[in-house]
Amino acid sequence: MKLNLTTGLVPNLNVSAALLAFVFIRTWTKLLHKANFMTAPFTRQENTIIQTCAVACYSIAVGGGFGSYLLGLNKRTYEQAGVDTEGNSPASYKEPGLDWMIGFLFVVSFVGLLALVPLRKIMIIDYKLPYPSGTATAVLINGFHTSKGDKMAKEQVKGFMKFFSLSFFWSFFQWFYSGGEQCGFINFPTFGLEAWRQTFYFDFSMTYVGAGMICSHLVNLSLLLGAVLSWGVMWPLISERKGDWFPSDIKESSMKSLNGYKVFISIALILGDGLYNFLKTLFFTVRSVYAAAINKRDLKTDDKGETLDDIRRNEVFIRESIPVWIACVGYLIFSGVSVVIIPIMFPQLKWYYVLVAYVLAPSLSFCNAYGAGLTDMNMAYNYGKVALFVLAALAGKHDGVVAGLIGCGLIKSIVSISSDLMHDFKTGHLTLTSPRSMLVSQAIGTAIGCIVAPFSFFLFYEAFDVGNPDGDYKAPYALIYRNMAILGVEGFSALPRHCLQLCYGFFAFAVAANLARDVMPERLGKWVPLPMAMAVPFLVGGYFAVDMCVGSLAVYVWHKLGSRRKAGLMIPAVASGLICGDGLWILPSSILALAKIDPPMCMNFLPTKGHDKGFVS
Repeated sequence: MKLNLTTGLVPNLNVSAALLAFVFIRTWTKLLHKANFMTAPFTRQENTIIQTCAVACYSIAVGGGFGSYLLGLNKRTYEQAGVDTEGNSPASYKEPGLDWMIGFLFVVSFVGLLALVPLRKIMIIDYKLPYPSGTATAVLINGFHTSKGDKMAKEQVKGFMKFFSLSFFWSFFQWFYSGGEQCGFINFPTFGLEAWRQTFYFDFSMTYVGAGMICSHLVNLSLLLGAVLSWGVMWPLISERKGDWFPSDIKESSMKSLNGYKVFISIALILGDGLYNFLKTLFFTVRSVYAAAINKRDLKTDDKGETLDDIRRNEVFIRESIPVWIACVGYLIFSGVSVVIIPIMFPQLKWYYVLVAYVLAPSLSFCNAYGAGLTDMNMAYNYGKVALFVLAALAGKHDGVVAGLIGCGLIKSIVSISSDLMHDFKTGHLTLTSPRSMLVSQAIGTAIGCIVAPFSFFLFYEAFDVGNPDGDYKAPYALIYRNMAILGVEGFSALPRHCLQLCYGFFAFAVAANLARDVMPERLGKWVPLPMAMAVPFLVGGYFAVDMCVGSLAVYVWHKLGSRRKAGLMIPAVASGLICGDGLWILPSSILALAKIDPPMCMNFLPTKGHDKGFVS
């Protein structure tokens, strides 16, 4: 939730969930054994079930809209988008509330669990889709539950606990010096005060360093490139055009001012990258399905070409079947409830829009799950964005923003959850885990997430200044999604001067960059930046890109100076420790903030005499 509300960029934490499940349960069983209690062995199936449940839970926190389409409904985001903007009607905001958020999540989250259950055998066994994340998680879990894996796990446990403790106590230490605006290590001017003003500094956040260790070097370098291009070059140059390109008498945070360029250029990059990958994935999906239909042998399991392990896995996966009629009836019931409840909660979204969404959802879910199986890319947000633009345009100026945002969440939830379930089925297939248990575990995790995620969100929302463009919790995607809806309602009239031309340029750049990566030889294509990653610092700033590059640098040095095998073993554990330690400190710091207990000191940095030109403290 912290990553969601600060940068909106959350790495894949499936491997971390599997690792933490093993760490905690193995530690618990050993403690019981030392206390002379008899315990059953901790198995790979149990490890898989816990990992599935945990991932289902955190997926609600990431994809439930708390940093995007749901938060985009609140009054602050409505005001940031411009109260004078034609499509941004005064009736189009709704303040976050525990009651309606929990109700909304329960209504929309369970439909996706049943959309593709009848197709699980086709996807996993017949088409043999690799699902790289699901496979990697299964390999890790299988590795844990061997004698060699036990020794490996002990090292990972030590690494995790060491860096978890360091991260937690470092966050605790930093808190004492953050008693005021722009105070503490989080505003340390690492590269000087001028660079600090343009958001280039290392803010000592262990969460971002840990995330940088998990993300690839290309992602982190793309973030840094985006930060340099935007905050280092473009925004200073556009700021000099004040009074010419945009009025000088309005706030910089207005959509008609500099902030408009930040938001809409980010949208152009995101849409260009998303559209290209969406069409590419759709092309490969259609081509692969067509090829399998033409060559009937591809649709049959060729036992002669399979190992005994493969045959055994297939037998376990097929033996515990999930009746098709249960999936179909369940889908109809949950869809019917949603068609009735959603229009009551949000009158702007008519019941027939919801009905059409649920009629189309299974085919959209199949396309996304098949594409994710081939490429490991979950394109659910792009399906959601298509729904957002279509519904915003159909609903009109008064209802378009709310209808677009909620419709986006509706499609995104179904498509994403069904794809996640297929990833988990792949993990279960490789770890010989019961598919029924996987489905039940996913349902339990989803139910927990529907309750825990809104409470986690409100911990941040009540204790911190969420949505403040100058604060720590900017929640950039809330503003991006609302402006996408406004764009869908009123077209390009919402853009400030020359912004449309810049958007065209960056949209074309996003498409060209993706095309270059696919066409060029791998040795060159692997250096082409990722437009989706570049877009995030355009709005947020460069500080978190610096943090994540520090994480990337730590991984690079570790690989160079130490054993590559040991580095590959320990990096997920160390990164998880850094993220979890810093994340755990959020709980006591939120409680202290709610209790109005402020840090006792403010550590700030000021220029020396004679060097304070233009500096305001």
